Amino acid sequence: MSRPPSPVPADHPIPARLDALRQAMRRHGVDACIVPSSDPHLSEYLPPRWQGREWLSGFTGSVGTFIATQDFAGVWTDGRYWTQAEDELAGSGIALMKISSGASTQYIDWLAATLQPGQVIAVDGAVLGLAIARQLRQALDARGVALRTDLDLLDEVWTGRPGLPDAPVYEHQPPHATTARADKLIALRAAMAQHGAERHLISTLDDIAYLFNLRGADVSYNPIFVSHAVVTPERATLFVADDKVPEAVRAALAADGVDVAPYAGLASALAELAPNVTLLLDPRRVTHGTRQAVPRHVTVVEAINPTTFAKSRKTEEEAAHVRATMEQDGAALCEFFAWLEEALARRDEEALDEVAIDRHITAARARRPGFVSPSFGTIAGFRSNGAIMHYRATPAHCARIEGDGLLLIDSGGQYVGGTTDITRVVPVGAITVEHRRDFTLVLKGIMALSATRFPRGTRAPMLDAIARAPIWAAGIDFGHGTGHGVGYFLNVHEGPQSISPSAMPEPHTAMEPGMITSIEPGIYRPGKWGIRIENLVLNVPAEATEFGDFLAFETLTLCPIDTRCIDRTLLRADEIAWLNDYHATVLRRLRPHVQGAALAWLEERTTPL
Repeated sequence: MSRPPSPVPADHPIPARLDALRQAMRRHGVDACIVPSSDPHLSEYLPPRWQGREWLSGFTGSVGTFIATQDFAGVWTDGRYWTQAEDELAGSGIALMKISSGASTQYIDWLAATLQPGQVIAVDGAVLGLAIARQLRQALDARGVALRTDLDLLDEVWTGRPGLPDAPVYEHQPPHATTARADKLIALRAAMAQHGAERHLISTLDDIAYLFNLRGADVSYNPIFVSHAVVTPERATLFVADDKVPEAVRAALAADGVDVAPYAGLASALAELAPNVTLLLDPRRVTHGTRQAVPRHVTVVEAINPTTFAKSRKTEEEAAHVRATMEQDGAALCEFFAWLEEALARRDEEALDEVAIDRHITAARARRPGFVSPSFGTIAGFRSNGAIMHYRATPAHCARIEGDGLLLIDSGGQYVGGTTDITRVVPVGAITVEHRRDFTLVLKGIMALSATRFPRGTRAPMLDAIARAPIWAAGIDFGHGTGHGVGYFLNVHEGPQSISPSAMPEPHTAMEPGMITSIEPGIYRPGKWGIRIENLVLNVPAEATEFGDFLAFETLTLCPIDTRCIDRTLLRADEIAWLNDYHATVLRRLRPHVQGAALAWLEERTTPL
């Protein structure tokens, strides 16, 4: 279950931070402190101000929960991060607590079993998800343990804690913004009326960016900005830090009935809600602290944000921009892979390591029109590093790309016309029969799901086993979901759909036309190699029968899958046909965008089997 902490070096910075935290806990009569990986908006990527779990523990993974008592400290995280956590927690005095998935709440069970009646747990309610808060309180109440959510102990001990981010907000402009802000507000108000709500609170940053056709740069990789919003039948208010919204943007918002208010003003605005008001909010997308600001006399309707559904279903115009973006992204990848193969062939004097992979792939994308930033930190893992699912190379910890083995590259870009996410694996030097077998099994998995037709409304988690079946048949499995939703120049991970065994097949996960989802099965052999192949797909109508409407996947990603890694004896004729058809499409659509070495690489890598 857990890995005990290793001995603490005298110069390690974490023990002093833990000591300061424990002193603050004693001052307030607190027996345990929880620091989740979250902010007041429950974001995946956190602004520096709310990276407290990382500051306290030294663990930099994006998922994890830190807990400290007077005689114990641990980080709970799932299998994607175990190797990383073991390295980063070494010598800190903090234990790694292994959990089954990122959605696991096993730490609640640990708290309930460890603390004694009458003891007190503290967590900052401003960053504690409402759904988790309810589960936590229920478990602790049964044990007679008190829960305090009014303390932000980090503010007492984090010297030099960053303030709110100050990057300016900007408009996502036509033609890429295909639906006017006013029209999105009309649609949202219609959904509010169906719930009988006169007010709607939105705290999730991508929902706000989508609704108002605004973008920002307050977090890494996702073009969003820190804010809350409240929508009424007549107007809307955007709560955002002072000076972040330029005058021209303010004027455009005002013309659509949108007011701008200080970020800190949300609590007072909620407190002033009249007794006869009905407020719509999403309990999975607001924090306990935000919910506590709503007066008891207000009627609250809990339901998924209507914008979560709306932004997941890309319009025909948005899909057209995504297809064009995929051509530019694919062309950038052709240039990158052509460079990589040339560098490997000539054994370049340049340090060809995993960090160089990140630098060159980002530079190739940056040369393409509409590029804004990477959509997440590039994962470039050679040999055993490829088996670390969320590996991130740094100049101090990276492998050189030399000798024999497999190189896994998972990367993506944010463009004004869409968001990309792709994983490819390439051979370096000589590879083995075992390499080819694993690669081909993963390929069979992505092809199996990519070719699937399914009834409209199928719960996304139900599709997961289709991609796993060829891998399961070989007695192998992988420890992450098969697919996640992807935004439109928004978050690279979005819902409500999730093709994952850890997601509940609830009604809101239904697959609908226009959704963009990844398909990314893998095989990981710790200490040896990792293989993942990932494409993004679009839900499109397939046919209507007497049994209902059926959907199919249109593959959006355009980049060759390296046939040098394939064991052809494991492929059926229809699988070979699928791959050849895919490569023919890749060649046809990318050829006009590349030339020279990139074109030669493209033509060679799309040669039919």
